[in-house]
Amino acid sequence: MQQEQVVNEKQSDQLKELLKTSLADKSPSVMSRPELSLKIGQTITEELERQSSPLNLLQRRSLITDLIDWYVENTSQEQQDGSEAEVVPVASLSKFENRPYPINKPKQPTGTEQQASSASGTIEEAKALIQPKVMDRLDISAASKLPKEELSSQLGEIVGEILFEDKLRLNAPEKAAVIELILADMLGLGPLEPLLADEAITDIMVNGPNQVFVEKGGKLQLTDVTFRDNDHVMNVARRIVAHVGRRVDETTPLCDARLADGSRVNIIIPPLAIDGSSISIRKFAKQSITLDVMKKQKNISPEMATVMKIASRSRLNILISGGTGSGKTTLLNALSQMIDHGERIVTIEDAAELQLQQPHVVRLETRPPNLEGEGAITMRDLVKNSLRMRPDRIILGEIRGSEAVDMLQAMNTGHDGSLGTVHANRPREALTRLENMVGMAGINLPAKAVRTQIADALDMIIQVSRMRDGMRRITHVTEIIGMEGDIVTTQDLFTFEFKGEDEQGKLIGEFKSTGLRPYFFPKAEYFSLGKHLMDAMG
Repeated sequence: MQQEQVVNEKQSDQLKELLKTSLADKSPSVMSRPELSLKIGQTITEELERQSSPLNLLQRRSLITDLIDWYVENTSQEQQDGSEAEVVPVASLSKFENRPYPINKPKQPTGTEQQASSASGTIEEAKALIQPKVMDRLDISAASKLPKEELSSQLGEIVGEILFEDKLRLNAPEKAAVIELILADMLGLGPLEPLLADEAITDIMVNGPNQVFVEKGGKLQLTDVTFRDNDHVMNVARRIVAHVGRRVDETTPLCDARLADGSRVNIIIPPLAIDGSSISIRKFAKQSITLDVMKKQKNISPEMATVMKIASRSRLNILISGGTGSGKTTLLNALSQMIDHGERIVTIEDAAELQLQQPHVVRLETRPPNLEGEGAITMRDLVKNSLRMRPDRIILGEIRGSEAVDMLQAMNTGHDGSLGTVHANRPREALTRLENMVGMAGINLPAKAVRTQIADALDMIIQVSRMRDGMRRITHVTEIIGMEGDIVTTQDLFTFEFKGEDEQGKLIGEFKSTGLRPYFFPKAEYFSLGKHLMDAMG
């Protein structure tokens, strides 16, 4: 259980025994889940305070949540009279009228939720009163250089003094919560810190000061996180871009940046964003996703995983195609793990987010223009420069413009095994987009010449899709064969065939092999992988 990560097994057992004793006359069948949650939360908080527990606010919340789940499950199993714990119905994802997060019809809060909201409001009000006085007594420049633990200790003393002087009443958990919020504002990203700490969240979307959405399990959810006002959002935005030497203001209201952990950030502010500053964060995955992990998660079939490993080992030029948020970068990282550690790799991105494990990697990042509109370094500039850096492989985070020309030329001039991503909904559409991007470079070539260059440069297109149940699946593994007249010819090695959905709204389908002999079989043979390739194709 998760609580064993923040308390040891002995402490966990003691807390469970305490719950059994204190709730002996209660059960999930006679208490609603919110009432039970409140009771357990109070019991555990009091016990942790009595023990002077070192756990921070987030760890306490996580511990209490897991103990609630344990108590409901344990008590339900022990009941002999067949009574069942309250079950919260989960709306089917396939039925729009029962969608789980209605925006236009906010539900009325229960009594317990009102209490929780009231407690949260008390903490926010206390923080608003205390924070200005803390800033008056603290040397901000010196404090920002202190370790977080030492700064937290100093803040605790100052907050205690202010509470005493102003005769403010806060219990220990509320005081700890106020200190955490002030710390997050000083060192981190304010209200976004708890969302960044939650590993289940993959995307954070701030739409002005009063609306923050997150993506969990492939589905969007509205959170109760808010900012004080638009200036508060702007302060957080400026703190983000300052770390990467960029700025966001009225002269440059658009900015791409990254957080210290590698998470990708896009910021757009008024007047372009009408309802307030917008911050979109694509979180950095702490756990490295490999093709084997994707196989276990049913994103791909075991046979597809084998063929894709062989394709990467055989130095095929691979283009990953998919929509926004479909998992292109994740798949690119997974494929890159097959690259030999003796190769020199150059990565080119707008905001560096690739997580290559090889020892010999050169990471390049574009640069926006300065205030005078000069000094911009584009993807195309970096691709041209990378050819002079003696790379074995070139990896483009995203091909979106005229750099497609230079990338195709690189693939055609000995840089086998290069990888890139493109926004497209089908493999054939990805080829059309590449052709259009070559045209953006201002090079007047006949359509057949452009298509011939694409057919010669690319070996494989892998199509990835985020489906309506939130699951990312690879829908096509398509080889590029060559030219037939003016048309680029392709063949599918694998496809995903949709068949329906189950009672939980999860899509049911099958990854099908076409059984065709892969066109890159000679290359696989060259790397002594031909037999494994044919076995995987069935």
